[in-house]
Order: sequence, then C-alpha cells, then structure tokens
Amino acid sequence: MKVLYLEDENLLGRIVKESLESRGCVIDWYTDGHAARPALEQAAAYDIAILDVQLPGEDGFTIGQRLREKFPRLPILYLTARVQAKDVLTGFEAGGNDYVRKPFSMEELLVRMQNLVNMRENDGGNPENQHPAPAAAPPSSASELYEFGEFLFDYPNLRLHHRPPSGAGKVHQLSHREAELLRLFVRLRGQSVIQRKRILLDLWHDDGFFNSRNLDVYVRKLRAMLEVDPTVRIITLRGVGYRFVVEG
Repeated sequence: MKVLYLEDENLLGRIVKESLESRGCVIDWYTDGHAARPALEQAAAYDIAILDVQLPGEDGFTIGQRLREKFPRLPILYLTARVQAKDVLTGFEAGGNDYVRKPFSMEELLVRMQNLVNMRENDGGNPENQHPAPAAAPPSSASELYEFGEFLFDYPNLRLHHRPPSGAGKVHQLSHREAELLRLFVRLRGQSVIQRKRILLDLWHDDGFFNSRNLDVYVRKLRAMLEVDPTVRIITLRGVGYRFVVEG
C-alpha cells in the first residue's frame, strides 16, 4: 500500500511512518501542504491519503477537498483531535471517506486504511459509494427508511437520526460501510443469530483477518451511536455472530 501522509507533529509522524513501513507500506511523509505540493499534484499514484486536520498554513480539510476534486478515486482518511460532530461532518463534506480521532492505536489506523482501500476496489472507485451524500441529495425512498426504538435510519442519505421523547436528539452521518452494516442488522432483527461469516461475506466479500478486524471496529462504532437508547442493542454471541435486539 502506497500512502501519502501529512502530519506536522514530528514524533507522531515518525512513529506512524515507521510502524506502517514495518507492515510493508510505502510512506511519503510531509509536514505541511507546501512541502507536499509535488506529491499532491501526483496523488493518483497513491492508494490512500492520510491527512492531519490541523496543519500549518493550509489545513487538512482544504487539502483534502482539493484532492477530492482532482482525484475522485483516492481514499482520504483524516486524523483529528477534534471530537465535535460538526467537525466530523466538515471532514466528510471536504471529501473525506473516514476519520480517526487522536490519540489512536496503529491497529485502528491499519484497519481503517485497509477498509477504505478495499472499498475502492469493491465499489469500482466510485466516490459516491465511499463517502456521505451531499446535503443536496434527493429525497429518500420510504422503503429505505427504517424506524426502530428512538431512531430513524435514512439509508440512502447515510444518516441515523436519534429522536428521543425529549426532542433533544442528534443526527449521525454514517460512512458507507456503517450504513451497510446497520441496514443488515435492522433487516435481520429478531433472528436468534446473525452469523459473523455471513456479515463479512455480504459486506466485504471476504472473511479474512483484516476484514474481521474491520467488522469489530464498525460494530463498536454503531454501539456507541445506539447506546443512548437502552432498548436497542447489538449483542455479541462470542465465536458465532451477533443478535440485533429492539425491545418493546
């Protein structure tokens, strides 16, 4: 995997570069957009771009947006210490396919990277399949809206709306893979078991190690979104799969 990496923190940059190289990746690391300009102009040569958001001069979102416009097939992964939902949405609107919050583990970074590269290969590189639809997306079909517990899941627009009785809910903008996994869970709710192998083959077309780790990451992310409603649960059946439960 050939990686374009922009990070201005020297210690973190060295750690990530050396860790990825030890796993067989080829890393071109730059500390700012100006130094990376020649590589940015030839970014089609890379399998993925990893961009720190808070870069000196031109920020990562701006660089990512320019890359998206010029190289629509290039997966873009943002690294950010920002945790507000609006910052995450800004990243998706700026062409990002996924993000990792700092501090992060190398295992998580590798899983996210591999997932994005696999998505590009499986989806033919179509950016519409890889990141959330823009705000101007067409209205959703009623058949693709799923209601369960306190949630409304808008699959076509990759949005999960939390609608508590208090009215103070929020909207989660999902990645393509998160939406695919949630749709599978919702459609199979009530089943005694949803086989782990089935999920991997349905969503990744492969049940290898990297994709299995990807699945663990996405299940954790969905659980974090759903935990505000205790009537909705993803139950792990160790060694077998999952059960998606909606009580009431």
